[in-house]
Amino acid sequence: MIKNIIAVVIGIIVGGLVNMGIIMVGPSIIAPPEGVDVTNMNDLQKSMHLFEAKHFIFPFIAHALGTLIGALLTAKITVSHKMMLAMIIGVFFLIGGIANAFMLPAPMWFIIMDLLGAYLPMAWLGWKLSRQE
Repeated sequence: MIKNIIAVVIGIIVGGLVNMGIIMVGPSIIAPPEGVDVTNMNDLQKSMHLFEAKHFIFPFIAHALGTLIGALLTAKITVSHKMMLAMIIGVFFLIGGIANAFMLPAPMWFIIMDLLGAYLPMAWLGWKLSRQE
């Protein structure tokens, strides 16, 4: 049981690091709108109406890959209940995605795509990939 708890904690930490790494790199590849400071939450909230579809590519990739890697790693190192624990990673990141949807006024199409596609499906895929030998 302790090893399973540690696996979940490791999955959350590593998944979070992957997520943040991609979020931090994204603006250097797809520049944010002129004058927007993506490191400042207040500026982001006030400037979301300036963002185009291309600006949501890296946030989606970050959410999906963070969840995928976290769930995959968790499922690889757990002793039992691999699918359930991988899905716990997905639920954890989904809760973060829901909180983010309330904090940032992103377009509805992005919120729906993100919440339905980046978390639970990626956690399931992480579990599935963990079974490949």
